[in-house]
Amino acid sequence: MREKPRLSFGQIWNMSFGFFGIQFAFGLQQANMSGIFTTLNAKQDQLPFLWLAAPLTGLIVQPIIGSMSDRTWNRFGRRRPYFFSGAILSALALFLMPYSAAVSMAVFFLAMLDASINVSMEPFRAFVADKLNVEQRTVGFVMQSFFIGAGAAIASALPFLLTALGVNDEPKPGYVASTIKYSFQIGAAVLLLSILWTVFTTTEYPPEDMAEFERKKREERGFGKWLQEITSAMRQMPQTMKHLAVVQVFTWLGLFCMWIFFNSNIQFNLLGASDPEALKSKLQLAGQVLENNPILNANQALLDQGTKWNGVCFAMYSVVCFIVAFALPKLAAMTSRKLVHIGALVCGGVALLSTCFIHDYRLLLLTMVGIGIAWASILSMPYAILSSALPAARMGVYMGIFNFFIVLPEITASLTFQPVVKYIFRNNPLYMIMFGGACMLIAAAACLLLVRDAPGHVSESAVIRGDEKEFLTPQVTAQPVPSTGLVGDEGDKKD
Repeated sequence: MREKPRLSFGQIWNMSFGFFGIQFAFGLQQANMSGIFTTLNAKQDQLPFLWLAAPLTGLIVQPIIGSMSDRTWNRFGRRRPYFFSGAILSALALFLMPYSAAVSMAVFFLAMLDASINVSMEPFRAFVADKLNVEQRTVGFVMQSFFIGAGAAIASALPFLLTALGVNDEPKPGYVASTIKYSFQIGAAVLLLSILWTVFTTTEYPPEDMAEFERKKREERGFGKWLQEITSAMRQMPQTMKHLAVVQVFTWLGLFCMWIFFNSNIQFNLLGASDPEALKSKLQLAGQVLENNPILNANQALLDQGTKWNGVCFAMYSVVCFIVAFALPKLAAMTSRKLVHIGALVCGGVALLSTCFIHDYRLLLLTMVGIGIAWASILSMPYAILSSALPAARMGVYMGIFNFFIVLPEITASLTFQPVVKYIFRNNPLYMIMFGGACMLIAAAACLLLVRDAPGHVSESAVIRGDEKEFLTPQVTAQPVPSTGLVGDEGDKKD
């Protein structure tokens, strides 16, 4: 096999820069979609279902695009045609999203955005594996982490920053705030330009044996072969992976609750906003005119303020995650990956549960420290634990299957949470956040009771080969791959 040449700092910067735009788009979506839905008069019990577009499109689009990009080679390259087309569609969806006139329109643009981002994101994973040799993998991962952290933090806080810079933001019921509109428009430009930067400054290596590449392309074509490989791998799933699946299900249920309802908790419980539709009905019964009604305008101002502060909170946990991530390998070497992950999940669970004691929305930043610690571990430790237990030849297949245990719980929650929110928790978002905290603590307990750090050693070259074949990655994050010192770490001293 041809040895990949060492890349300069600038080349690694250029090939990774697209991650900034991808995570910028995810950050805007994550921090603002619940607020947009609420502004468009969605009920709290409808929010989980409205978010269904995100995991569902990833589940459908990622395997298809990943497989297609593996079999593509033309004068534009192998992965870059997908970067380019996905960037254009994603930028269009981002630009149009805040102009949605109804909930159904916002859901359509959310589905379009997620599908388009996945067209770019999935080949990006393999692109990094295509370009970097084993010795430079850690440098590449750090560069990706920098762009991902910066993209998420800036995008999440952007509406708040625009307000601080004096952007006029007149509240109007039923219309998305101007600061959020401008943020999405800026995001469309950032996404497009950052991915195009990577497209036009980075080359790709052609297949070493074009005849062999064409032969394999013909042999591997078809949904049947892909399904056969998944079914075979599922039957032979390692015990460590089965145990970790339980941890992942409860972990991501907790995160899903936070992402959906944190914004609403700020709006309704901490700022005192009212449900827009209920308030309209009350004013109509009182015989008041709804057009340019000062009560409705003031209520919309509170809703907009809540969405902006939600973005600040999400930016905070992104920054904490970026800082903490660099300490995780050393902590794992001193103790074990399992114990580090348990501690991080406890931090996240306690942080979410503590929201019931907070009555000043500004203090929510303290809870984001715990979430940031948990998020840093969630994006690396389960994969690091799992990688040492997997056969190297099927690394990518099993990592993709592993991510089913993230996507499927999100889809299940989207389809089943409505009666829970409506009838059990009476549309109070605080209770859903606390439910999310309880799920994280259950995940920590499951990790303590079930998971063992696998004793085996896995090389980084095996992880790189796995990246080339992995067909599914979690939504709302661009690159959750533990391909640093966490992989094959000989420093795990305790079970």
